[in-house]
Amino acid sequence: MEQISNGSSITEFLLLAFADTRELQLLHFWLFLGIYLAALLANGLTVAAVACDHRLHTPMYFFLLNLSLLDLGFISTTVPKSMANSLWDTRAISYAGCAAQIFLFLFFTGGECSLLTIMAYDRYLAICKPLRYGTLLGSRACVHLAAAAWGSGMLNAALHAGNTFSLPLCQGNALDQFFCEIPQILKLSCSDSYLREVGLLAFSASFAFVCFVFILLSYVQIFRAVLRIPTKQGRHKAFSTCLPHLAVVSLFLSTIMFANLKPPSISSPSLDLVVAVLYTVVPPAANPLIYSMRNQELKEALKKLIS
Repeated sequence: MEQISNGSSITEFLLLAFADTRELQLLHFWLFLGIYLAALLANGLTVAAVACDHRLHTPMYFFLLNLSLLDLGFISTTVPKSMANSLWDTRAISYAGCAAQIFLFLFFTGGECSLLTIMAYDRYLAICKPLRYGTLLGSRACVHLAAAAWGSGMLNAALHAGNTFSLPLCQGNALDQFFCEIPQILKLSCSDSYLREVGLLAFSASFAFVCFVFILLSYVQIFRAVLRIPTKQGRHKAFSTCLPHLAVVSLFLSTIMFANLKPPSISSPSLDLVVAVLYTVVPPAANPLIYSMRNQELKEALKKLIS
Protein backbone atom coordinates (compact mmCIF):
# COMPACT_ATOMS: atom_id res chain seq x y z
CA MET A 1 0.00 0.00 0.00
CA GLU A 2 1.52 3.25 -1.10
CA GLN A 3 1.61 6.12 1.40
CA ILE A 4 0.48 9.30 -0.32
CA SER A 5 0.75 12.74 1.21
CA ASN A 6 -1.67 14.49 -1.10
CA GLY A 7 -5.06 13.06 -2.12
CA SER A 8 -4.87 14.75 -5.53
CA SER A 9 -1.85 12.58 -6.45
CA ILE A 10 -3.87 9.35 -6.11
CA THR A 11 -4.44 7.93 -9.57
CA GLU A 12 -6.02 4.63 -8.54
CA PHE A 13 -7.39 2.68 -5.59
CA LEU A 14 -6.83 -0.96 -4.70
CA LEU A 15 -10.01 -2.93 -4.04
CA LEU A 16 -10.34 -5.91 -1.72
CA ALA A 17 -9.86 -9.23 -3.50
CA PHE A 18 -12.40 -11.97 -2.84
CA ALA A 19 -9.67 -14.62 -2.79
CA ASP A 20 -5.92 -15.01 -3.02
CA THR A 21 -5.73 -18.25 -5.01
CA ARG A 22 -6.40 -18.31 -8.75
CA GLU A 23 -8.97 -21.11 -8.46
CA LEU A 24 -11.09 -19.16 -5.94
CA GLN A 25 -10.79 -16.00 -8.01
CA LEU A 26 -12.22 -17.84 -11.03
CA LEU A 27 -14.93 -19.37 -8.84
CA HIS A 28 -15.90 -15.87 -7.71
CA PHE A 29 -15.94 -14.71 -11.34
CA TRP A 30 -18.26 -17.50 -12.53
CA LEU A 31 -20.53 -17.20 -9.47
CA PHE A 32 -20.98 -13.45 -9.89
CA LEU A 33 -21.36 -13.86 -13.65
CA GLY A 34 -24.24 -16.29 -13.15
CA ILE A 35 -25.96 -14.00 -10.64
CA TYR A 36 -25.37 -10.95 -12.84
CA LEU A 37 -26.76 -12.54 -16.00
CA ALA A 38 -29.79 -13.87 -14.10
CA ALA A 39 -30.47 -10.39 -12.69
CA LEU A 40 -30.11 -8.78 -16.13
CA LEU A 41 -32.44 -11.32 -17.71
CA ALA A 42 -35.12 -11.18 -15.03
CA ASN A 43 -35.16 -7.38 -14.70
CA GLY A 44 -34.94 -6.92 -18.46
CA LEU A 45 -37.90 -9.24 -19.03
CA THR A 46 -39.90 -7.35 -16.40
CA VAL A 47 -39.22 -4.02 -18.11
CA ALA A 48 -40.11 -5.42 -21.54
CA ALA A 49 -43.30 -7.12 -20.33
CA VAL A 50 -44.63 -4.05 -18.52
CA ALA A 51 -43.69 -1.70 -21.36
CA CYS A 52 -45.21 -3.84 -24.11
CA ASP A 53 -48.44 -5.08 -22.47
CA HIS A 54 -51.08 -2.34 -22.14
CA ARG A 55 -52.91 -4.42 -19.51
CA LEU A 56 -49.97 -3.82 -17.17
CA HIS A 57 -50.08 -0.04 -17.50
CA THR A 58 -51.26 0.39 -13.91
CA PRO A 59 -49.57 2.13 -10.94
CA MET A 60 -48.25 -1.10 -9.41
CA TYR A 61 -46.56 -2.27 -12.61
CA PHE A 62 -45.34 1.23 -13.44
CA PHE A 63 -43.47 1.34 -10.14
CA LEU A 64 -42.27 -2.22 -10.72
CA LEU A 65 -40.81 -1.17 -14.08
CA ASN A 66 -38.93 1.66 -12.36
CA LEU A 67 -37.66 -0.75 -9.69
CA SER A 68 -36.32 -3.08 -12.38
CA LEU A 69 -34.54 -0.19 -14.11
CA LEU A 70 -32.95 0.83 -10.81
CA ASP A 71 -31.92 -2.76 -10.12
CA LEU A 72 -30.30 -3.06 -13.55
CA GLY A 73 -28.20 0.02 -12.85
CA PHE A 74 -27.56 -0.93 -9.23
CA ILE A 75 -26.05 -4.35 -9.89
CA SER A 76 -24.18 -3.10 -12.99
CA THR A 77 -22.37 -0.47 -10.91
CA THR A 78 -20.38 -2.86 -8.69
CA VAL A 79 -20.49 -6.46 -9.95
CA PRO A 80 -18.89 -6.18 -13.44
CA LYS A 81 -15.77 -4.41 -12.12
CA SER A 82 -15.40 -6.99 -9.36
CA MET A 83 -15.70 -9.81 -11.92
CA ALA A 84 -13.13 -8.18 -14.21
CA ASN A 85 -10.66 -7.82 -11.35
CA SER A 86 -11.02 -11.48 -10.43
CA LEU A 87 -10.71 -12.59 -14.05
CA TRP A 88 -7.59 -10.52 -14.74
CA ASP A 89 -6.09 -11.02 -11.24
CA THR A 90 -5.92 -7.33 -10.38
CA ARG A 91 -7.27 -5.07 -7.65
CA ALA A 92 -6.94 -1.66 -9.30
CA ILE A 93 -9.68 0.85 -10.07
CA SER A 94 -8.90 4.32 -11.39
CA TYR A 95 -9.62 7.44 -9.34
CA ALA A 96 -12.23 8.58 -11.87
CA GLY A 97 -13.71 5.08 -11.99
CA CYS A 98 -13.98 5.00 -8.20
CA ALA A 99 -15.68 8.41 -8.14
CA ALA A 100 -18.14 7.30 -10.86
CA GLN A 101 -18.84 4.05 -9.01
CA ILE A 102 -19.62 5.86 -5.76
CA PHE A 103 -21.85 8.40 -7.52
CA LEU A 104 -23.84 5.74 -9.40
CA PHE A 105 -24.03 3.46 -6.36
CA LEU A 106 -25.48 6.28 -4.22
CA PHE A 107 -27.82 7.33 -7.04
CA PHE A 108 -29.35 3.88 -7.43
CA THR A 109 -29.36 3.21 -3.67
CA GLY A 110 -31.22 6.44 -2.88
CA GLY A 111 -33.66 5.91 -5.73
CA GLU A 112 -34.39 2.32 -4.72
CA CYS A 113 -34.94 3.21 -1.07
CA SER A 114 -37.46 5.90 -2.05
CA LEU A 115 -39.17 3.72 -4.65
CA LEU A 116 -39.62 0.79 -2.25
CA THR A 117 -41.34 3.19 0.14
CA ILE A 118 -43.62 4.41 -2.66
CA MET A 119 -44.44 0.82 -3.64
CA ALA A 120 -45.42 0.01 -0.04
CA TYR A 121 -47.70 3.06 -0.08
CA ASP A 122 -49.18 1.86 -3.40
CA ARG A 123 -50.00 -1.56 -1.91
CA TYR A 124 -51.46 0.07 1.20
CA LEU A 125 -53.84 2.18 -0.89
CA ALA A 126 -54.78 -0.76 -3.13
CA ILE A 127 -55.65 -3.06 -0.22
CA CYS A 128 -56.77 -0.69 2.54
CA LYS A 129 -58.28 2.18 0.50
CA PRO A 130 -59.49 0.51 -2.71
CA LEU A 131 -62.30 3.01 -3.36
CA ARG A 132 -59.88 5.96 -3.29
CA TYR A 133 -57.02 4.19 -5.06
CA GLY A 134 -57.79 5.51 -8.54
CA THR A 135 -58.11 9.12 -7.40
CA LEU A 136 -55.06 9.15 -5.10
CA LEU A 137 -52.76 7.39 -7.59
CA GLY A 138 -53.65 8.70 -11.00
CA SER A 139 -51.18 8.69 -13.88
CA ARG A 140 -49.87 12.17 -13.04
CA ALA A 141 -49.35 11.28 -9.37
CA CYS A 142 -47.47 8.12 -10.37
CA VAL A 143 -45.13 10.05 -12.66
CA HIS A 144 -44.49 12.65 -9.95
CA LEU A 145 -43.74 9.97 -7.34
CA ALA A 146 -41.38 8.10 -9.66
CA ALA A 147 -39.62 11.35 -10.57
CA ALA A 148 -39.26 12.14 -6.86
CA ALA A 149 -37.64 8.73 -6.29
CA TRP A 150 -35.11 9.21 -9.11
CA GLY A 151 -34.53 12.81 -8.03
CA SER A 152 -33.84 11.81 -4.42
CA GLY A 153 -31.23 9.35 -5.70
CA MET A 154 -29.56 12.08 -7.77
CA LEU A 155 -29.51 14.48 -4.82
CA ASN A 156 -28.13 11.79 -2.51
CA ALA A 157 -25.37 10.93 -4.99
CA ALA A 158 -24.34 14.50 -5.74
CA LEU A 159 -24.26 15.47 -2.07
CA HIS A 160 -22.17 12.53 -0.86
CA ALA A 161 -19.85 12.05 -3.84
CA GLY A 162 -18.95 15.73 -4.05
CA ASN A 163 -18.30 15.96 -0.32
CA THR A 164 -16.32 12.70 -0.11
CA PHE A 165 -13.92 13.41 -2.98
CA SER A 166 -13.21 16.93 -1.69
CA LEU A 167 -11.47 15.37 1.33
CA PRO A 168 -7.66 15.14 1.40
CA LEU A 169 -6.51 11.52 1.44
CA CYS A 170 -3.16 10.51 2.93
CA GLN A 171 -3.65 7.04 4.46
CA GLY A 172 -2.77 5.08 1.35
CA ASN A 173 -4.99 3.89 -1.49
CA ALA A 174 -6.17 0.41 -0.39
CA LEU A 175 -9.89 -0.11 0.27
CA ASP A 176 -11.18 -3.01 2.37
CA GLN A 177 -14.16 -3.59 0.07
CA PHE A 178 -14.77 -5.12 -3.38
CA PHE A 179 -16.14 -1.81 -4.67
CA CYS A 180 -15.63 1.86 -3.85
CA GLU A 181 -17.62 2.67 -0.72
CA ILE A 182 -17.73 5.93 1.23
CA PRO A 183 -16.89 4.49 4.70
CA GLN A 184 -13.76 2.93 3.16
CA ILE A 185 -12.75 6.21 1.51
CA LEU A 186 -13.19 8.04 4.83
CA LYS A 187 -10.64 5.69 6.43
CA LEU A 188 -8.04 7.18 4.07
CA SER A 189 -8.77 10.78 5.07
CA CYS A 190 -6.17 12.77 6.98
CA SER A 191 -8.42 15.69 7.92
CA ASP A 192 -11.07 16.24 10.57
CA SER A 193 -13.35 17.47 7.78
CA TYR A 194 -14.31 13.82 7.23
CA LEU A 195 -16.66 14.25 10.21
CA ARG A 196 -18.89 16.33 7.94
CA GLU A 197 -19.34 13.33 5.64
CA VAL A 198 -19.93 11.07 8.65
CA GLY A 199 -22.77 13.41 9.60
CA LEU A 200 -24.20 13.19 6.09
CA LEU A 201 -23.98 9.39 6.21
CA ALA A 202 -25.84 9.40 9.51
CA PHE A 203 -28.52 11.62 7.95
CA SER A 204 -28.88 9.29 4.96
CA ALA A 205 -29.06 6.26 7.25
CA SER A 206 -31.74 8.07 9.27
CA PHE A 207 -33.67 8.67 6.04
CA ALA A 208 -33.40 4.96 5.23
CA PHE A 209 -34.65 4.18 8.73
CA VAL A 210 -37.65 6.51 8.26
CA CYS A 211 -38.39 4.75 4.95
CA PHE A 212 -38.17 1.39 6.70
CA VAL A 213 -40.56 2.50 9.47
CA PHE A 214 -43.03 3.85 6.89
CA ILE A 215 -42.85 0.57 4.94
CA LEU A 216 -43.30 -1.43 8.13
CA LEU A 217 -46.34 0.61 9.20
CA SER A 218 -47.83 0.26 5.72
CA TYR A 219 -47.50 -3.51 5.86
CA VAL A 220 -48.94 -3.62 9.37
CA GLN A 221 -52.07 -1.92 8.01
CA ILE A 222 -52.03 -4.29 5.02
CA PHE A 223 -51.79 -7.37 7.28
CA ARG A 224 -54.66 -6.08 9.42
CA ALA A 225 -56.79 -5.76 6.29
CA VAL A 226 -55.69 -9.18 5.05
CA LEU A 227 -56.72 -10.82 8.32
CA ARG A 228 -60.27 -9.63 7.67
CA ILE A 229 -60.41 -11.58 4.38
CA PRO A 230 -63.02 -14.30 4.99
CA THR A 231 -61.41 -17.09 2.96
CA LYS A 232 -58.28 -18.90 4.08
CA GLN A 233 -57.09 -19.11 0.48
CA GLY A 234 -57.37 -15.34 0.07
CA ARG A 235 -55.40 -14.70 3.25
CA HIS A 236 -52.71 -17.18 2.24
CA LYS A 237 -52.34 -15.55 -1.19
CA ALA A 238 -52.02 -12.07 0.32
CA PHE A 239 -49.50 -13.16 2.95
CA SER A 240 -47.43 -15.15 0.44
CA THR A 241 -47.14 -11.95 -1.63
CA CYS A 242 -46.53 -9.41 1.12
CA LEU A 243 -44.16 -11.31 3.41
CA PRO A 244 -41.44 -11.87 0.76
CA HIS A 245 -41.69 -8.17 -0.19
CA LEU A 246 -41.14 -7.17 3.43
CA ALA A 247 -38.27 -9.64 3.83
CA VAL A 248 -36.32 -8.29 0.83
CA VAL A 249 -36.95 -4.66 1.83
CA SER A 250 -35.81 -5.40 5.40
CA LEU A 251 -32.63 -7.08 4.17
CA PHE A 252 -31.80 -4.20 1.82
CA LEU A 253 -32.42 -1.33 4.24
CA SER A 254 -31.07 -2.98 7.42
CA THR A 255 -27.76 -3.98 5.82
CA ILE A 256 -27.27 -0.50 4.32
CA MET A 257 -27.91 1.15 7.70
CA PHE A 258 -25.59 -1.33 9.42
CA ALA A 259 -22.81 -0.74 6.87
CA ASN A 260 -22.93 3.03 7.37
CA LEU A 261 -23.57 3.24 11.11
CA LYS A 262 -21.65 0.27 12.59
CA PRO A 263 -18.93 1.25 15.10
CA PRO A 264 -15.32 0.78 13.96
CA SER A 265 -14.73 -1.67 16.83
CA ILE A 266 -16.80 -4.38 15.11
CA SER A 267 -15.62 -3.64 11.60
CA SER A 268 -13.58 -6.26 9.78
CA PRO A 269 -12.91 -6.93 6.06
CA SER A 270 -14.78 -10.24 6.11
CA LEU A 271 -17.85 -8.79 7.86
CA ASP A 272 -17.90 -5.72 5.61
CA LEU A 273 -17.64 -7.99 2.57
CA VAL A 274 -20.57 -10.20 3.59
CA VAL A 275 -22.77 -7.21 4.46
CA ALA A 276 -21.92 -5.50 1.15
CA VAL A 277 -22.87 -8.59 -0.86
CA LEU A 278 -26.19 -8.72 1.01
CA TYR A 279 -27.20 -5.23 -0.09
CA THR A 280 -25.47 -4.91 -3.48
CA VAL A 281 -25.93 -8.34 -5.08
CA VAL A 282 -28.87 -10.08 -3.38
CA PRO A 283 -31.68 -7.46 -3.73
CA PRO A 284 -31.27 -6.72 -7.48
CA ALA A 285 -31.23 -10.47 -8.18
CA ALA A 286 -34.05 -11.33 -5.76
CA ASN A 287 -36.44 -8.45 -6.50
CA PRO A 288 -37.62 -9.82 -9.89
CA LEU A 289 -38.28 -13.23 -8.31
CA ILE A 290 -40.18 -11.72 -5.38
CA TYR A 291 -42.09 -8.93 -7.11
CA SER A 292 -42.43 -10.18 -10.68
CA MET A 293 -42.00 -13.88 -11.38
CA ARG A 294 -44.55 -14.90 -8.74
CA ASN A 295 -47.16 -12.58 -10.27
CA GLN A 296 -49.66 -14.38 -12.50
CA GLU A 297 -50.51 -11.36 -14.68
CA LEU A 298 -46.84 -10.65 -15.32
CA LYS A 299 -46.11 -14.30 -16.11
CA GLU A 300 -48.91 -14.27 -18.70
CA ALA A 301 -47.49 -11.08 -20.20
CA LEU A 302 -44.04 -12.68 -20.39
CA LYS A 303 -45.45 -15.75 -22.16
CA LYS A 304 -47.20 -13.49 -24.63
CA LEU A 305 -44.04 -11.46 -25.16
CA ILE A 306 -41.86 -14.55 -25.74
CA SER A 307 -44.35 -16.22 -28.06
